[in-house]
Amino acid sequence: MASINKVILIGNLGRDPEVRYTANGAAICNVTIATSRNWKDKNSGDKMEETEWHRVVFYDRLAEIAGEYLKKGRSCYVEGRLKTRKWQDKDGAEKYTTEIIADNLQLLGGREGGGGGGGDEGGGGGGYAPRERSAPAPRPAAAPRQAPAPAPKSSTGFDDMDDDIPF
Repeated sequence: MASINKVILIGNLGRDPEVRYTANGAAICNVTIATSRNWKDKNSGDKMEETEWHRVVFYDRLAEIAGEYLKKGRSCYVEGRLKTRKWQDKDGAEKYTTEIIADNLQLLGGREGGGGGGGDEGGGGGGYAPRERSAPAPRPAAAPRQAPAPAPKSSTGFDDMDDDIPF
């Protein structure tokens, strides 16, 4: 039987990313992402909230992108897989930690720093996933613009009516 190990998070960064490099130059970025769950208590009727903190690890180019664009409080979407690893602390005691190894990152919310010029109005952001990138295809030469051809008349009798809907 096949198995699936997939995690999807939408949350906010709890602190600025920590980027470090291995001896062979590979980037590793660690972040903590907070997700919240809201519900209404059945007995008291009070609104309740529970926040969960998730340790997320990015590798290679995705780590560099996360380190550059993510900041404390920034909202993001992350896809990845769970991984538990064992390590020893200073006293030699075995410790375990479960992390999300990210393979996709989407920045959410508006662009930081504001400013004019294009971009995503009212949300959006950039999507980043480690993929093979090829050179962009060359653009064809621009053809001279022609005036649009008039629309053919239909036989419905509604050709002269305005496009405004009265309700």
